[in-house]
Amino acid sequence: MNKISAGIDGAGDGRAARWQRHRSERRLELLSMARKAIHHLGPQASMDDIAAHGNTSKPVYYRYFGDKEGLRQALGDVVIHEFRGQVLAAGLAQQAEAGALHAMVTAYLELAQSSPNIYFFVTAQPVDALTTPHAAGGGPTRVLDAFFDEITQIMAERVAAYFGAHPDSSNPAVALWPRAALGMVRSAGELWLRQPHDENRPTLEELADALCSWLTHGIASTKPGA
Repeated sequence: MNKISAGIDGAGDGRAARWQRHRSERRLELLSMARKAIHHLGPQASMDDIAAHGNTSKPVYYRYFGDKEGLRQALGDVVIHEFRGQVLAAGLAQQAEAGALHAMVTAYLELAQSSPNIYFFVTAQPVDALTTPHAAGGGPTRVLDAFFDEITQIMAERVAAYFGAHPDSSNPAVALWPRAALGMVRSAGELWLRQPHDENRPTLEELADALCSWLTHGIASTKPGA
């Protein structure tokens, strides 16, 4: 290759790299605008609503994400990754089994409460990754699947450590407990997010305490006077 052709090829590579960088930056910008729009407008916001909120056009979103489901998958990758990092870090920071469970439940509720609209938007999916692990799917389903797998592993290790100290309490059905526990936390959390903000709504701390008591000691543990 002579110097002229090498220079042309180099210039072409440089332009391609700049274009790719521009597309990546624009994609992140559009995701940020969509996140703000959904936070304010709600998970039912249309692509027209999302684009208008960011002072851009719907065709731009279609060009980068294909459709609303593509946008959901892309935003889910970002948001659920943030959930994963913070919830797992909260659990791993605690040595005691009960402390780890409480820390993860609290972190989950805090993150969901920070933007219920975003939470409900990114977790809407055709397949329940919690009760149908490793089902075919992309976007939020795939990311949630990996997230639930990691939490399940941590909780299973904590349960094994507990039963190591109490071998007579071991039971094969306990293997189902981590995912069942996640299901309770998620269901209670989502019901709580939808509750009116009045005197009947528990605080985040009250809900986290109650959930951990139910999961480790049963509903009788929260009976008045118990």
